[in-house]
Amino acid sequence: MAKESMVVKNARRARLVGVHAARRKELVAVLKDPAASDEAKTEAYRRLYKMPRDASATRVRNRCKVTGRPRGYMREFGVSRIVFRELAREGMLPGVKKASW
Repeated sequence: MAKESMVVKNARRARLVGVHAARRKELVAVLKDPAASDEAKTEAYRRLYKMPRDASATRVRNRCKVTGRPRGYMREFGVSRIVFRELAREGMLPGVKKASW
C-alpha cells in the first residue's frame, strides 16, 4: 500500500490540472503559434509561470486504483502488475487468460 499522503497529493494534483486545463491550453497555443507577436508570447509565458506548478498534467502520477502503487502501472486496466495478476487469477478481468504453452 502506498502512503496515504502521496495518494491524496496526487489526487489534489489531478483536480488542479482539471481546474486549470483550459487556461493552460490557451496559453500554450499562443506560445506555439508562429504568427503570434513577441509581446503576446512574453505575456503568455508570464501568465503560465504564475500558474501553480501542479496545474501541469505531467506532474500527475499514474497510480494503481486498488493499492496506490506508482510503479508497474498497467494503463489499460488502471492497476499495478501485482494487482493485475491477482485479479486475472481470480477471473475478475474479462478476456484475460493465463498463458500456458
